[in-house]
Amino acid sequence: MKHCKNIYIIIAVVSMTVASCKSDFLEEDPYSSYRTGATDAQTIEAQVIGLHRIFAELWGWSGRQGFLACWQIGTDITVAGSTEGVENPFYQYADLNSENAGVAYLWQKCYDFINHANVIIAAVGDNNVKATAEAKFFRAYAYNMLVTLWGDVPLVKTPVTTPVFNYTRQSVAEIDQLIEEDLNYAIANLPEVDQAANESRINKNIVRQLAAEAYLRIGMRDNSYFAKAEQAADAIINSGKYRLIEARYGKFLSEGGDYYRDMFRWGNQRRSQGNTEGIWTFEMEYNRVVAGGTVDNPQHRRVWQPAYHKWDGMINADSLGGRGNGRLRLSNFMKYKVWTGLNGDIRNSNYNIRRYTYYNRPNFTANIGVDVDGYRVKADDPTSVRTVTIKTGDRAIPFRADSLEVWYPYPTKWGGYDATDDFGYALVKDWPVMRLAETYLLRAEARFRRNNPAGAAEDINKLRDRAFKLARTTSGNADLGKVSASDITIDFILDERARELIAEENRRMTLVRMGKLKDRIAKNGDTSPVGKVITGFQDYNVLLPIPLEEIRLNKDAELTQNTGY
Repeated sequence: MKHCKNIYIIIAVVSMTVASCKSDFLEEDPYSSYRTGATDAQTIEAQVIGLHRIFAELWGWSGRQGFLACWQIGTDITVAGSTEGVENPFYQYADLNSENAGVAYLWQKCYDFINHANVIIAAVGDNNVKATAEAKFFRAYAYNMLVTLWGDVPLVKTPVTTPVFNYTRQSVAEIDQLIEEDLNYAIANLPEVDQAANESRINKNIVRQLAAEAYLRIGMRDNSYFAKAEQAADAIINSGKYRLIEARYGKFLSEGGDYYRDMFRWGNQRRSQGNTEGIWTFEMEYNRVVAGGTVDNPQHRRVWQPAYHKWDGMINADSLGGRGNGRLRLSNFMKYKVWTGLNGDIRNSNYNIRRYTYYNRPNFTANIGVDVDGYRVKADDPTSVRTVTIKTGDRAIPFRADSLEVWYPYPTKWGGYDATDDFGYALVKDWPVMRLAETYLLRAEARFRRNNPAGAAEDINKLRDRAFKLARTTSGNADLGKVSASDITIDFILDERARELIAEENRRMTLVRMGKLKDRIAKNGDTSPVGKVITGFQDYNVLLPIPLEEIRLNKDAELTQNTGY
């Protein structure tokens, strides 16, 4: 064996010697041209697609299943359910610190957007305005999140190709200047919605929607930007490209439902599928998306939907949205108070906020006990006041403890079921990122800020006309649900955003940009159970901590921490 081994060594040496005699031995001959700094169209297109992939990685992260809950919990609209852990400090505020994984991940992905965009901008600039414009949109998107949630942050406008250890924080005003420049460039150079390369690719109106939101935030510092926010929303609304969904459409007409519900069913969500309201519907499906297919295992359904599969008598079903985990629950404010006096609002129908259901396991029959309050108990429990026989098709009766995880009112927007994946670890359906209803809400806010409450009421009534359309027909009351100028306040607009955009908007960002996080926490309304309610909020918790790892690595300059952390 020793001799054989020596032969192999000799052969290897000879082979290397022969190869080294060729004049082109040391010349690079890459099999792929996807490299930093390349300017060919194929490489740049791949790099732009990479920005969409980062978007999918950010909001599709499953490494910490509670990540999505971080941006909803500890606000007015939700409370803790079966938490995974990363989201706990976002409602138990005394535990929110610079080592939280959710904080670190969002920060990291924001700067991934920024550096990736900077690479594209530096490589092609005005020689490929569409690519540069799309890159600038994502850079503006990332910086808008950063300054909203952290305040002053490092401003990076060129690609980072070697390690940097001397970052400092620049003012929000300086970063807002770049955001505005990027948004203006993107609006000027991106295509109209019907001319984009793909339905999910960035077009002018997606940029305008972001601009309206960003300018409303900037307007809190410089009120001249409220006019710019209104103008951005005007351009979308007046474009003639979109209209609110007011009639049923699509694949599920043979099933029970309503036209609001239809917008959020997989197979109905895109413009090409009949959704005239969608401004940015991010394509996310098996093996095909502008970002390359499903990325990680998106957790939206498991966060928003309860774990009803834990009931005997229940099986996963598309009509119920598939298998959830109950990571968060709607607050008492969101379940009840926000709907006070709004009987007939389609957004609160059982199709859209599921409040009750029926046993659906085939051939299911069981005897159960029911207590004096109508909750299910063990059949032999002495507190039981009666025993009933239940069967398939009967209305489901919960245990008291089910309201923490297994059953509670929940929004159905993230529901989806694939019969080939009953466990449903990943959500595979498109994501509703921006739609026309929010454009009206953004314009209503801008109009109110500009001392035009009548204009704001007009915009709110566009949504109310849709929401109460069926109820008005049934009741004969053509004014049902209408609002007037005297009804409009910032809190009223926030209430309407909750009714219209529950489970869609990043509620924490909305409240922070409007300076209302602290005030709205007080509206949450949940006082039990102990350990699940909001505690420990301090004024400094409005902004997030700078991730500790970023501060430690920044050895050549001081990256200051936000006050209080």
